[in-house]
Amino acid sequence: MPSCPALFIGAMASGQGKTTITAALARSHRRRGLRVRVFKTGPDFLDPTILERASGLPVDSLDLWMVGEAACRQLLAEAAGEADLILVEGMMGLFDGTPSGADLALRFGLPVAAVIDAQAMAQTFGAVALGLGRFNPSLNFHGVFANRVGSAYHARMLEDALPPDVRWLGHVPGTQDIALPERHLGLHPAIEIDDLDERIDRAADALAPTALAQLPAPVVFDAPPRAPVPRLLDGLRIAVARDAAFSFVYPANLRLLDALGAQVSEFSPLADEPLPAQIDALYLPGGYPELHAAELARNTRTSDAIRAHAQAGRPIFAECGGMLYLLETLTDSAGETTPMLGLLPGHATLGKQLAALGMQSVVGNHGELRGQTFHYSHVKTPLAPALTATYAQSDAPGESIYRSGAIVASYLHGYWPTNPAFTAALFHGDPI
Repeated sequence: MPSCPALFIGAMASGQGKTTITAALARSHRRRGLRVRVFKTGPDFLDPTILERASGLPVDSLDLWMVGEAACRQLLAEAAGEADLILVEGMMGLFDGTPSGADLALRFGLPVAAVIDAQAMAQTFGAVALGLGRFNPSLNFHGVFANRVGSAYHARMLEDALPPDVRWLGHVPGTQDIALPERHLGLHPAIEIDDLDERIDRAADALAPTALAQLPAPVVFDAPPRAPVPRLLDGLRIAVARDAAFSFVYPANLRLLDALGAQVSEFSPLADEPLPAQIDALYLPGGYPELHAAELARNTRTSDAIRAHAQAGRPIFAECGGMLYLLETLTDSAGETTPMLGLLPGHATLGKQLAALGMQSVVGNHGELRGQTFHYSHVKTPLAPALTATYAQSDAPGESIYRSGAIVASYLHGYWPTNPAFTAALFHGDPI
């Protein structure tokens, strides 16, 4: 059974700096020559881009519901067989969600280090640490790490406030040259942060002398061999839009396309690239088309190629931002309206408040496909839903899945390994 030093990085809430600390820890060990595999708990497309830059290796999602316990176990076991250290960054607060990050840490025996933003507290740091450490006595609580600390004196106050049985793992300062920039969907993706490597290196320098930078104890990960999937897309040529406007892609989804036998190529609508030659199907992932709407509208070589692909009746699958690109117009949060491809009837408007968030699944001809949704925009379309997803923890209706000819589009971001047959149907243009 493979084993590997492993650590879960949690926090009391979102915004505590988990990604900064996890990236710094990964970079610190990578600079020592270690192979570091990093995972992100829950559905996230932004933090993994930063963690991948820090570690130099792809970052997969772990979630007991969306990914499934067996698949999570398989991913961890495979990583343990090749890595010197496994880091798992949590989501939100340590005990938030059903299932939570703490649930995942318990299931796989991961020790938990909690990051606390200490910039506006002193002795209360000890109370928060005490709560995190004792809320679930079954949790293997490794200790607490203070982020955004003002001075050495401030750090001593924080450490002195800890109860004797909660381990102090150290601190880093609260400087702007370490912090990562954010906007409405979360952190900026790695591709948009010009000095990202310098920021990660500075954070790694600050973290290197702390107890958190010491290798944790090995954890044993056991999983049966991965079962092969049928080659349901054997020889199918699929083009994937990949750039700053279309970047929300699970690595596991692209690996599944490869395992199903597809030939995958990439192109950039932002660079006004044509579709790769002789493709059979097109995938438009989510991302930030609202930030690049004018440029997308100007790039006629790409738009003409996509329209020709659609008019030929070849399949297109579009998720979230990809769906917005297919509509007639897109209005951003400043009220600026830009024409889009016009391949689906309807209009999207970006709001200032979150429109939908949560785990959802959809059941079709091939069974259940699990995934999640997270968006600020609203779509108005005369299309009737072909399918409607439901939220994971209730029977409440979720996102609509629209079909128009060979086009399938939805706000739902599917985690395709949960249903390879459903996935294959999307790219064959079969009934879903």
